[in-house]
Amino acid sequence: MIQGIVDMDIDITLFLEKLRDEIKSYKVPIVELVEVQTHDPFKVLVTTILSARTKDETTAKASERLFEIAPDIKTLKSLSQEKIEKLIFPVGFYKAKAGYLAKLPEALKRFNDKVPNEIDELLTLPGVGRKTASLVLNVAFQKDAICVDTHVHRIMNIWGYVKTKTPLQTEMALRKKLPLQHWQEVNTILVTFGQGTCRPVSPHCNRCVIASLCPQNGVKLKHI
Repeated sequence: MIQGIVDMDIDITLFLEKLRDEIKSYKVPIVELVEVQTHDPFKVLVTTILSARTKDETTAKASERLFEIAPDIKTLKSLSQEKIEKLIFPVGFYKAKAGYLAKLPEALKRFNDKVPNEIDELLTLPGVGRKTASLVLNVAFQKDAICVDTHVHRIMNIWGYVKTKTPLQTEMALRKKLPLQHWQEVNTILVTFGQGTCRPVSPHCNRCVIASLCPQNGVKLKHI
């Protein structure tokens, strides 16, 4: 058996189809909202960097303030790190993120001031890890990449679709197992579902549309 992949399978397509309909009334993650408003890879990248460990509402307001003054890489280059800090506060780790954004114009020079659309190139940019790179590929470029954050990692293990200890292990397992047709949508579906229903603390199993199908691996607290 390949590491992280279990022998007993749920019907992943059925699960995701049910949740795709379920989350239509939910608030989608901020990065997907940006994609609806603009197809600008620069704004998607910056918003994704700002969104790490930050509530969507805070990210939205910080992004709006920043883009009013610096809507592109050229105008971002004109801002000092201190100015960026003031604009994006109070996003989580705002000082570090301001440092990443201050270095971004220089880092993008080798790509002709354009956000690259390959994961290895995205990973060379300041503040960009695998999660951010994959999300940018999905949202900004509509390319097949599996973005695994804590929600995707947690829920895939609850379902028993994978048996992994880290998001990276989950990503590698999903690359081998998850049908390609779901690569671009799985993050949006599970992050939205994970924020609204399948929460890490006090999940709303009582109103979950797949409760009768879910193995509920590791779920200790459920509403009755």
